Amino acid sequence: MFDLKGRVAVVTGASSGLGQQMALAFARQGASLAILARRVERLEDFKPKLEKAGAAKVVAYKCDVTDSENIDKVAAEVEKEFGKVDILLNCAGSSKDKGVLEMTDEEWDFTIATDETSVFKMTRAFGNIMKKVGYGRIINIASMYGLVGNTEIHTVAYHASKGAVVNFTRAVAAELATSGITCNAICPGYFETELTKEVLDTPRFQEFAKIHVPMGRYGKPGELDAAAVFLASDEASYVTGLIMPVDGGYTAI
Repeated sequence: MFDLKGRVAVVTGASSGLGQQMALAFARQGASLAILARRVERLEDFKPKLEKAGAAKVVAYKCDVTDSENIDKVAAEVEKEFGKVDILLNCAGSSKDKGVLEMTDEEWDFTIATDETSVFKMTRAFGNIMKKVGYGRIINIASMYGLVGNTEIHTVAYHASKGAVVNFTRAVAAELATSGITCNAICPGYFETELTKEVLDTPRFQEFAKIHVPMGRYGKPGELDAAAVFLASDEASYVTGLIMPVDGGYTAI
């Protein structure tokens, strides 16, 4: 089960963090990979790891996921290179962490564009390629913060953007259900990445996690892999519109 040989996966945000982890998971299952990020030199450094892990083919593309023209250009290049797109993993993102009373328009707009609007633009471009052959697996990386508020970090735009991704996922799942395309979302809990390391490494936040995360710890590298591979697989053909927390139980209490 969950063999991805012969499948082509597009992964955004593949230059670091969770995007790299899930790209490796697809590679281990034998998928071919189009890896996208703004820092193309990091993608090129990452390629050998994917090939060693088992990827059939890997091509790196410089892409700004907030730029419609850039996305459409890359989508055309990917289709020409691979002939199709089977899987889209929308993982790219960033945010400005401020509370609602302090956040500027610029900080709000940056977060919404990067974490929410980018998912729409990528889905539009690559979903149209999928529709041509009547097959696709779209996986959006939302967040447990798209399901709940929090009292520890003031990050209102991030909550709003990830909440939007959650319901965007449901809307796309319903719209494309008869086109052979599924759309699901993974809602990670606390995982250490370049964006979160500074906050998660503090004694205060480590104590917070012990109290508020039922498993008492952060997520470990690789603990999102099973969810991503499952949702990308042929076996998940009747699963669409699923919002899957992978958060150590945070949203269960």
